[in-house]
Amino acid sequence: MPSPKRYTQRGQGQVGQELEQTRKAVQSLAGAVQTAWGSIEGLNADAALDEIVGVLDRELKDEDGFLLRPMNCPHHIHIYKAVPRSYRDLPVRLAEFGTVYRYEQSGELAGLLRVRGFTQDDAHIFCTPEQLPQEIAGTVQLSLEILQVLQLSDCRIRLGLRDPDSDKYSGDPELWTLAEQQLRDVVRGLELDCSEEIGEAAFYGPKIDFIVRDCIGREWQLGTVQVDYTLPERFDLTYVGADNKPHRPIMIHRAPFGSIERLMAVLIEHYAGEFPLWLAPVQVGLVTVSEKSADYAGQVHARLLEAGLRAELDLSSEKIGPKKHRMRARKIPYILVVGEQEAADGSVNVNPRDGQTPGSVSLDTFVRACQDEIAAKASSEPGRGSSR
Repeated sequence: MPSPKRYTQRGQGQVGQELEQTRKAVQSLAGAVQTAWGSIEGLNADAALDEIVGVLDRELKDEDGFLLRPMNCPHHIHIYKAVPRSYRDLPVRLAEFGTVYRYEQSGELAGLLRVRGFTQDDAHIFCTPEQLPQEIAGTVQLSLEILQVLQLSDCRIRLGLRDPDSDKYSGDPELWTLAEQQLRDVVRGLELDCSEEIGEAAFYGPKIDFIVRDCIGREWQLGTVQVDYTLPERFDLTYVGADNKPHRPIMIHRAPFGSIERLMAVLIEHYAGEFPLWLAPVQVGLVTVSEKSADYAGQVHARLLEAGLRAELDLSSEKIGPKKHRMRARKIPYILVVGEQEAADGSVNVNPRDGQTPGSVSLDTFVRACQDEIAAKASSEPGRGSSR
């Protein structure tokens, strides 16, 4: 926590609404600390701002504690910085599914689409200037391939640029100009349509965003590729070049999915819950006609699991109709019905989600067909997305 003097100096530069918001935030922090620890001597929420901060600073400065991280970047930077690096080591690529936290305003929260805690498929690439174009192109192509596989075709590409009239950006303006041009060159080299939007850059660098429109026309940012000259400078990152002198690496931030929670929300709406076979949480539902086929159903279930299929088995004593209805309501791609006849000839009765009735096939034939469909990422057009 900053010292009272520093905080007061900073506060003197703020006016009106911004200063009032700061005061409320500090008062809220004081209340939260006292709720957790009990009453703190000398802490009065109605006191002057620098007095409140002074008391909090005195009480908290020697305390061990944890903070919720808003981004993964510094952690990967410290991994890079942990050992000396040579130009022969680059590019260094670090990736994780990392959970981060942002205190979104309550009015901005929206289901899984905008949350306060979310997971990113976050990666950071540390490379030389010569490697940068190829690394950017590779990350852009990865993001496009993911969107293609997920059938999120209603997508546009946005190049987020720095607003020269804003003071929220860090770093050398000349390096910003260089980074923006490098992103333009990659987009043009890949022959992609792209809109340039001033003010949409991250505070440390320009970025390429993949904006997806959901089934009701709302736009959501998913994947992103960002070029960063600022954080390597701020964290004093280096590598030893071929000339045996220290050089500054360039950092690429990339997250092809973006927020996993947001991606899930978009996909659920995009497919109206009818996920293609490879993506469905449960791929095959297995129901029995009666208890007489329970043993065979267990063998079929084991075979499906052995083949790598996500399958569920319903051995309940209910009639076949209600059991199939529950499976259909969950939009499971395939429902297999087994009775005494199927047990006798080693087959399964296939009921696809689309209502077709191919009838009975051998279990091995069904398994091979599923594996081929998954390998091909085959899928019918999404229900509510078919009009786009």
